[in-house]
Amino acid sequence: QVQLVESGGGLVQAGGSLRLSCAASGRTFSTYTMGFFRQAPGKEREFLARINLSGSTTYYAELVKGRFTISADNAKSTVYLQMNSLKPEDTAVYYCACSRLVQSARDIYYDFWGRGTQVTVSS
Repeated sequence: QVQLVESGGGLVQAGGSLRLSCAASGRTFSTYTMGFFRQAPGKEREFLARINLSGSTTYYAELVKGRFTISADNAKSTVYLQMNSLKPEDTAVYYCACSRLVQSARDIYYDFWGRGTQVTVSS
C-alpha cells in the first residue's frame, strides 16, 4: 500500500504561482510513476503531468506544458508540481496518484490516490 498526501493548494490571483507537494509513504519503489490530475466541478478528471521515479522522465498534457513542472525528491518521497502563470480555468481539486506498473496519462492505470487539494485562481 502507498499513502499519498497532497498539500500546497490555496487561493491565488491569475498570473500567480503555487507549488503542490505530494508526500508518499508506505511501500514505494523507485520504479513507480507519480502523476498529477485535477478535476473541476462538473468536469471529468484530467491528466496534467507524470514523472517516472527511476529516471525522472517526465510527460505533460498539452494544456499545462510550459506552465507546470513536475519534479521528485526521492530521498523525501515527495513529488512536486510547480504551477506558474495560473489562470481561472486552472481552478480545480488537484490529485496526485501512483502507478506501480504503467507510465500513462490514463487515470485507470494509477493504483493509489491522494485525497486532493483545492486550487482556486481568481480573476
